Amino acid sequence: MQRNIYIIGAQSTGKSTIVSALEDHFTNCQSSTSIPPSIVREVARGVMSKQQDSANEIARSPEAMLELQGLIIKAQAIAERKVVTSSSSAMQMEEAPPFFISDRSAIDPIVYARQYVGPRESEQLMSLEDWQLMCKRMACSLIVVCEADVSWLTQDGVRLMPSTTGEWLQTQDLFRQILKEVSLPFVVLPKELTDIADRVAFVVKHWRSSSVTTS
Repeated sequence: MQRNIYIIGAQSTGKSTIVSALEDHFTNCQSSTSIPPSIVREVARGVMSKQQDSANEIARSPEAMLELQGLIIKAQAIAERKVVTSSSSAMQMEEAPPFFISDRSAIDPIVYARQYVGPRESEQLMSLEDWQLMCKRMACSLIVVCEADVSWLTQDGVRLMPSTTGEWLQTQDLFRQILKEVSLPFVVLPKELTDIADRVAFVVKHWRSSSVTTS
């Protein structure tokens, strides 16, 4: 069975761009897999667009922030469950089960809860059944953390965005820290790799590898 791929990291690190490029790669390169992967699109933006408060207002309220991260976990679980169900159907039809590529993960809301609310509250989210199931799934997957480059930081008016470069880099550090805390192996996609073809090649190389090293 092919390993799933999770593309994660701080804001504005090119995650959605590389997910789209990976989708094109696997769709056009049938030798890599029997059928193209399913794609789990970013759920956080959709969840936030339904909130009455703005991103800045949510960031100033620990209660609103914690509630938001819980909703994102639920949305991510629903999205993953949908593609996993499709994979099960493929197996019943004696087809090679597709893997999926996820734009973000169950780790993301834990990072933001830890950073903007607190350790105890982030641990509460990690005790949720949905989160536990997704964590187990991630343990058998390739997790790619996109490294932050300050020149990429942009504001779109919807997502939670850092107010300073230091805050942004703290988010990046928390991704690595929390992944290590929960013993999830990962690789870091270096910021120096700016060409999209090189970034895709980096991910595909590690995806093909039989093991993942923790960075």
